[in-house]
Amino acid sequence: MLQDSFGRTIDYIRVSVTKQCNFRCQYCMPETPIDFFENENYIPLENVLEFLKIAIDEGIKKIRITGGEPLLRKDLSAFIASIHQYDPNIQIALTTNAFLLKKYALSLKEAGLTRINISLDSLKRDRVLKISKKDALDAVLEGIEEALKVGLKMKLNMVPLKGINDDEIIDMLEFAKNKGILIRYIEYMENTHAKQQLIGLKENEILHCINQKYPAKLLEKENFGPAKIYKIADNYAFGIIAPHNDDFCKSCNRIRLTSEGTICPCLYYQDSVDAKKAMLNKDPEEMKKVLHQSVLNKPEKNQWNEEGILEEISARAFYYTGG
Repeated sequence: MLQDSFGRTIDYIRVSVTKQCNFRCQYCMPETPIDFFENENYIPLENVLEFLKIAIDEGIKKIRITGGEPLLRKDLSAFIASIHQYDPNIQIALTTNAFLLKKYALSLKEAGLTRINISLDSLKRDRVLKISKKDALDAVLEGIEEALKVGLKMKLNMVPLKGINDDEIIDMLEFAKNKGILIRYIEYMENTHAKQQLIGLKENEILHCINQKYPAKLLEKENFGPAKIYKIADNYAFGIIAPHNDDFCKSCNRIRLTSEGTICPCLYYQDSVDAKKAMLNKDPEEMKKVLHQSVLNKPEKNQWNEEGILEEISARAFYYTGG
Protein backbone atom coordinates (compact mmCIF):
# COMPACT_ATOMS: atom_id res chain seq x y z
CA MET A 1 0.00 0.00 0.00
CA LEU A 2 1.18 3.51 -0.84
CA GLN A 3 0.54 6.01 1.96
CA ASP A 4 1.81 9.58 2.17
CA SER A 5 3.10 11.31 5.30
CA PHE A 6 -0.35 12.75 6.02
CA GLY A 7 -2.08 9.37 6.18
CA ARG A 8 -3.69 9.47 2.73
CA THR A 9 -3.73 6.25 0.72
CA ILE A 10 -2.43 6.87 -2.79
CA ASP A 11 -4.11 4.40 -5.14
CA TYR A 12 -4.63 6.50 -8.29
CA ILE A 13 -2.11 7.58 -10.92
CA ARG A 14 -2.72 9.86 -13.89
CA VAL A 15 -0.44 9.03 -16.81
CA SER A 16 0.23 11.58 -19.55
CA VAL A 17 1.14 9.79 -22.79
CA THR A 18 1.81 12.94 -24.83
CA LYS A 19 2.20 16.71 -24.58
CA GLN A 20 0.73 17.09 -28.06
CA CYS A 21 -2.81 18.41 -28.44
CA ASN A 22 -5.02 19.25 -31.41
CA PHE A 23 -6.74 22.03 -29.41
CA ARG A 24 -5.30 25.31 -28.13
CA CYS A 25 -7.65 26.01 -25.26
CA GLN A 26 -7.47 29.44 -23.66
CA TYR A 27 -6.99 28.03 -20.16
CA CYS A 28 -4.25 25.57 -21.10
CA MET A 29 -1.94 26.28 -24.05
CA PRO A 30 -3.39 29.11 -26.21
CA GLU A 31 -0.04 30.54 -27.37
CA THR A 32 1.61 27.22 -28.21
CA PRO A 33 2.16 26.99 -31.99
CA ILE A 34 -0.33 24.68 -33.67
CA ASP A 35 2.56 22.78 -35.28
CA PHE A 36 4.24 22.24 -31.89
CA PHE A 37 5.82 18.81 -31.93
CA GLU A 38 8.44 17.15 -29.79
CA ASN A 39 8.67 13.47 -29.03
CA GLU A 40 12.36 12.83 -28.60
CA ASN A 41 12.05 12.76 -24.81
CA TYR A 42 8.97 10.56 -24.56
CA ILE A 43 9.26 7.40 -22.51
CA PRO A 44 8.24 4.45 -24.73
CA LEU A 45 4.88 3.05 -23.69
CA GLU A 46 6.40 -0.39 -23.15
CA ASN A 47 8.58 1.19 -20.43
CA VAL A 48 5.62 3.05 -18.98
CA LEU A 49 3.82 -0.28 -18.79
CA GLU A 50 6.64 -1.78 -16.73
CA PHE A 51 6.44 1.14 -14.32
CA LEU A 52 2.66 0.75 -14.04
CA LYS A 53 3.07 -2.93 -13.23
CA ILE A 54 5.24 -1.91 -10.27
CA ALA A 55 2.68 0.73 -9.27
CA ILE A 56 -0.16 -1.79 -9.44
CA ASP A 57 1.80 -4.26 -7.34
CA GLU A 58 2.39 -1.49 -4.78
CA GLY A 59 -1.29 -0.61 -4.47
CA ILE A 60 -2.42 1.52 -7.41
CA LYS A 61 -6.04 0.64 -8.26
CA LYS A 62 -6.96 3.27 -10.84
CA ILE A 63 -5.07 4.57 -13.87
CA ARG A 64 -6.23 7.55 -15.91
CA ILE A 65 -4.66 8.16 -19.31
CA THR A 66 -4.24 11.85 -20.14
CA GLY A 67 -2.24 14.23 -22.33
CA GLY A 68 -2.09 16.64 -24.10
CA GLU A 69 -4.65 14.76 -26.14
CA PRO A 70 -4.07 11.03 -25.57
CA LEU A 71 -5.99 9.92 -28.66
CA LEU A 72 -3.16 11.34 -30.77
CA ARG A 73 -1.19 8.23 -29.72
CA LYS A 74 -1.97 5.63 -32.37
CA ASP A 75 -0.83 2.80 -30.06
CA LEU A 76 -3.07 3.81 -27.17
CA SER A 77 -5.57 0.94 -27.39
CA ALA A 78 -2.77 -1.64 -27.36
CA PHE A 79 -1.24 0.09 -24.32
CA ILE A 80 -4.55 -0.01 -22.47
CA ALA A 81 -5.02 -3.66 -23.43
CA SER A 82 -1.61 -4.48 -21.93
CA ILE A 83 -2.55 -2.84 -18.62
CA HIS A 84 -5.88 -4.67 -18.59
CA GLN A 85 -4.19 -7.97 -19.36
CA TYR A 86 -1.77 -7.51 -16.45
CA ASP A 87 -4.60 -6.84 -13.98
CA PRO A 88 -8.21 -6.95 -15.22
CA ASN A 89 -9.40 -5.44 -11.93
CA ILE A 90 -7.61 -2.12 -12.46
CA GLN A 91 -9.92 0.77 -13.32
CA ILE A 92 -8.64 2.30 -16.54
CA ALA A 93 -10.03 5.70 -17.51
CA LEU A 94 -9.26 8.30 -20.16
CA THR A 95 -9.56 12.09 -20.38
CA THR A 96 -10.01 13.44 -23.90
CA ASN A 97 -11.37 16.38 -25.89
CA ALA A 98 -13.27 13.72 -27.93
CA PHE A 99 -12.35 15.17 -31.33
CA LEU A 100 -11.03 11.74 -32.42
CA LEU A 101 -13.23 9.65 -30.15
CA LYS A 102 -15.72 8.44 -32.76
CA LYS A 103 -12.88 6.65 -34.55
CA TYR A 104 -11.41 4.99 -31.45
CA ALA A 105 -14.31 4.46 -29.02
CA LEU A 106 -14.91 0.80 -29.87
CA SER A 107 -11.24 -0.24 -29.86
CA LEU A 108 -10.74 1.54 -26.52
CA LYS A 109 -13.72 -0.28 -25.03
CA GLU A 110 -12.53 -3.63 -26.34
CA ALA A 111 -9.03 -2.95 -24.95
CA GLY A 112 -10.38 -2.65 -21.42
CA LEU A 113 -11.17 1.06 -20.99
CA THR A 114 -14.14 1.47 -18.66
CA ARG A 115 -14.54 5.21 -18.10
CA ILE A 116 -14.02 8.36 -20.12
CA ASN A 117 -14.04 12.04 -19.19
CA ILE A 118 -14.74 14.49 -21.99
CA SER A 119 -13.87 18.17 -21.90
CA LEU A 120 -16.75 20.18 -23.38
CA ASP A 121 -17.00 23.89 -22.55
CA SER A 122 -19.84 24.97 -24.82
CA LEU A 123 -22.66 23.72 -27.01
CA LYS A 124 -22.22 26.62 -29.43
CA ARG A 125 -19.93 26.12 -32.42
CA ASP A 126 -18.49 29.64 -32.40
CA ARG A 127 -17.65 29.41 -28.69
CA VAL A 128 -15.95 26.05 -29.02
CA LEU A 129 -13.87 27.59 -31.79
CA LYS A 130 -13.08 30.64 -29.63
CA ILE A 131 -12.08 28.59 -26.60
CA SER A 132 -10.16 25.81 -28.36
CA LYS A 133 -9.13 27.39 -31.70
CA LYS A 134 -10.71 24.35 -33.36
CA ASP A 135 -14.03 24.04 -35.22
CA ALA A 136 -14.66 20.89 -33.25
CA LEU A 137 -18.21 20.78 -31.91
CA ASP A 138 -19.69 18.36 -34.45
CA ALA A 139 -16.82 15.88 -34.09
CA VAL A 140 -16.98 16.07 -30.28
CA LEU A 141 -20.73 15.45 -30.20
CA GLU A 142 -20.32 12.51 -32.59
CA GLY A 143 -17.60 11.14 -30.33
CA ILE A 144 -19.88 11.38 -27.31
CA GLU A 145 -22.63 9.48 -29.12
CA GLU A 146 -20.26 6.75 -30.26
CA ALA A 147 -18.77 6.31 -26.79
CA LEU A 148 -22.23 5.96 -25.27
CA LYS A 149 -23.18 3.52 -28.01
CA VAL A 150 -20.26 1.18 -27.27
CA GLY A 151 -20.98 1.30 -23.53
CA LEU A 152 -18.27 3.52 -22.07
CA LYS A 153 -19.20 5.17 -18.78
CA MET A 154 -18.86 8.91 -19.20
CA LYS A 155 -18.51 12.26 -17.45
CA LEU A 156 -18.43 15.71 -18.99
CA ASN A 157 -16.09 18.43 -17.74
CA MET A 158 -16.85 22.14 -18.23
CA VAL A 159 -14.67 25.11 -17.22
CA PRO A 160 -17.04 28.09 -16.79
CA LEU A 161 -15.36 31.38 -17.80
CA LYS A 162 -16.85 34.80 -17.19
CA GLY A 163 -18.02 36.54 -20.34
CA ILE A 164 -17.24 33.50 -22.50
CA ASN A 165 -19.45 30.52 -21.60
CA ASP A 166 -20.85 31.25 -18.12
CA ASP A 167 -24.35 31.70 -19.57
CA GLU A 168 -24.34 28.03 -20.65
CA ILE A 169 -24.06 26.42 -17.22
CA ILE A 170 -27.75 25.43 -17.21
CA ASP A 171 -27.69 24.40 -20.88
CA MET A 172 -24.75 22.11 -20.23
CA LEU A 173 -26.45 20.59 -17.19
CA GLU A 174 -29.59 19.86 -19.19
CA PHE A 175 -27.58 18.42 -22.08
CA ALA A 176 -25.77 16.02 -19.74
CA LYS A 177 -28.95 15.19 -17.81
CA ASN A 178 -30.82 14.28 -21.00
CA LYS A 179 -28.05 11.84 -21.93
CA GLY A 180 -27.72 10.35 -18.45
CA ILE A 181 -24.17 11.70 -18.04
CA LEU A 182 -22.72 13.30 -14.92
CA ILE A 183 -21.37 16.78 -15.61
CA ARG A 184 -18.64 18.33 -13.49
CA TYR A 185 -17.96 22.05 -13.45
CA ILE A 186 -14.27 22.78 -12.88
CA GLU A 187 -13.02 26.03 -11.43
CA TYR A 188 -10.49 27.62 -13.75
CA MET A 189 -7.00 26.96 -12.37
CA GLU A 190 -4.57 29.80 -12.91
CA ASN A 191 -1.30 29.00 -14.66
CA THR A 192 1.28 31.03 -16.54
CA HIS A 193 0.53 29.27 -19.84
CA ALA A 194 -3.14 30.31 -19.93
CA LYS A 195 -4.58 33.47 -21.47
CA GLN A 196 -3.99 35.85 -18.61
CA GLN A 197 -7.23 37.88 -18.71
CA LEU A 198 -9.37 34.80 -18.06
CA ILE A 199 -11.63 34.87 -15.00
CA GLY A 200 -13.27 31.65 -13.91
CA LEU A 201 -16.38 31.11 -11.79
CA LYS A 202 -15.94 29.82 -8.25
CA GLU A 203 -18.05 27.08 -6.71
CA ASN A 204 -20.53 29.45 -5.05
CA GLU A 205 -21.07 31.33 -8.32
CA ILE A 206 -21.70 28.11 -10.24
CA LEU A 207 -24.16 26.94 -7.59
CA HIS A 208 -25.94 30.30 -7.59
CA CYS A 209 -26.50 30.01 -11.33
CA ILE A 210 -27.84 26.45 -11.11
CA ASN A 211 -30.03 27.21 -8.10
CA GLN A 212 -31.93 29.82 -10.10
CA LYS A 213 -33.63 26.98 -11.98
CA TYR A 214 -32.66 23.78 -10.16
CA PRO A 215 -32.24 24.07 -6.37
CA ALA A 216 -29.36 21.75 -5.52
CA LYS A 217 -28.44 19.84 -2.38
CA LEU A 218 -24.91 18.78 -1.46
CA LEU A 219 -24.64 15.00 -1.25
CA GLU A 220 -21.03 13.91 -0.79
CA LYS A 221 -17.49 14.02 -2.08
CA GLU A 222 -17.07 11.93 -5.21
CA ASN A 223 -15.58 8.48 -4.65
CA PHE A 224 -12.11 8.23 -6.21
CA GLY A 225 -12.43 11.78 -7.48
CA PRO A 226 -12.05 15.43 -6.58
CA ALA A 227 -15.63 16.61 -7.10
CA LYS A 228 -18.33 17.54 -4.63
CA ILE A 229 -21.60 15.94 -5.74
CA TYR A 230 -24.88 17.84 -5.75
CA LYS A 231 -28.40 16.60 -6.51
CA ILE A 232 -31.41 18.41 -7.96
CA ALA A 233 -35.07 17.56 -7.44
CA ASP A 234 -35.41 14.75 -10.01
CA ASN A 235 -32.38 12.91 -8.55
CA TYR A 236 -29.99 14.04 -11.27
CA ALA A 237 -26.52 14.59 -9.82
CA PHE A 238 -23.76 16.92 -10.95
CA GLY A 239 -20.31 17.71 -9.61
CA ILE A 240 -18.16 20.74 -8.89
CA ILE A 241 -14.38 20.54 -8.69
CA ALA A 242 -13.20 23.43 -6.53
CA PRO A 243 -9.42 23.33 -5.95
CA HIS A 244 -9.55 26.83 -4.41
CA ASN A 245 -11.36 25.41 -1.37
CA ASP A 246 -9.19 24.48 1.60
CA ASP A 247 -10.74 20.99 1.94
CA PHE A 248 -9.99 20.03 -1.68
CA CYS A 249 -6.73 18.29 -0.81
CA LYS A 250 -7.82 16.36 2.28
CA SER A 251 -8.88 13.26 0.37
CA CYS A 252 -6.40 13.52 -2.53
CA ASN A 253 -5.30 10.04 -3.59
CA ARG A 254 -3.41 10.96 -6.78
CA ILE A 255 0.04 11.29 -8.27
CA ARG A 256 0.89 12.12 -11.89
CA LEU A 257 3.39 10.68 -14.34
CA THR A 258 4.41 12.83 -17.33
CA SER A 259 5.23 11.53 -20.78
CA GLU A 260 8.89 12.29 -20.12
CA GLY A 261 9.11 10.20 -16.95
CA THR A 262 8.61 12.80 -14.22
CA ILE A 263 6.35 11.99 -11.27
CA CYS A 264 4.44 15.01 -9.95
CA PRO A 265 3.08 14.43 -6.43
CA CYS A 266 0.79 17.49 -6.70
CA LEU A 267 -0.60 19.39 -9.68
CA TYR A 268 -0.01 22.77 -8.05
CA TYR A 269 3.49 22.29 -6.67
CA GLN A 270 6.69 22.43 -8.69
CA ASP A 271 8.17 19.55 -6.69
CA SER A 272 8.69 16.38 -8.73
CA VAL A 273 10.65 13.13 -8.85
CA ASP A 274 12.68 12.09 -11.89
CA ALA A 275 11.79 8.51 -12.83
CA LYS A 276 13.13 8.66 -16.40
CA LYS A 277 16.37 6.73 -15.90
CA ALA A 278 14.71 3.98 -13.88
CA MET A 279 11.96 3.63 -16.49
CA LEU A 280 14.30 3.60 -19.47
CA ASN A 281 16.42 0.94 -17.76
CA LYS A 282 13.31 -1.00 -16.71
CA ASP A 283 14.92 -1.30 -13.28
CA PRO A 284 12.21 -2.63 -10.95
CA GLU A 285 13.93 -1.67 -7.71
CA GLU A 286 14.66 1.87 -8.88
CA MET A 287 11.13 2.29 -10.25
CA LYS A 288 9.74 1.16 -6.93
CA LYS A 289 12.08 3.55 -5.12
CA VAL A 290 11.07 6.65 -7.13
CA LEU A 291 7.39 5.71 -6.83
CA HIS A 292 7.62 5.61 -3.05
CA GLN A 293 9.69 8.82 -3.00
CA SER A 294 7.00 10.67 -4.96
CA VAL A 295 4.35 9.58 -2.48
CA LEU A 296 6.56 10.62 0.42
CA ASN A 297 7.05 14.04 -1.23
CA LYS A 298 3.33 14.67 -1.64
CA PRO A 299 2.45 17.98 0.11
CA GLU A 300 -0.45 18.36 2.51
CA LYS A 301 -2.23 20.86 0.28
CA ASN A 302 -1.85 22.93 -2.85
CA GLN A 303 -0.68 26.51 -3.04
CA TRP A 304 -4.02 28.23 -2.55
CA ASN A 305 -4.44 29.73 0.90
CA GLU A 306 -7.52 29.52 3.12
CA GLU A 307 -9.18 32.41 1.24
CA GLY A 308 -8.73 30.58 -2.07
CA ILE A 309 -6.02 33.01 -3.21
CA LEU A 310 -3.10 31.54 -5.09
CA GLU A 311 0.19 32.05 -3.28
CA GLU A 312 2.19 31.50 -6.47
CA ILE A 313 0.85 31.00 -10.00
CA SER A 314 1.96 27.64 -11.37
CA ALA A 315 4.58 27.72 -14.10
CA ARG A 316 4.03 24.05 -14.89
CA ALA A 317 2.01 23.46 -18.04
CA PHE A 318 -1.12 21.39 -17.50
CA TYR A 319 -0.66 19.76 -20.90
CA TYR A 320 2.69 18.54 -19.55
CA THR A 321 1.36 17.06 -16.30
CA GLY A 322 -1.96 15.87 -17.68
CA GLY A 323 -4.17 18.27 -15.69
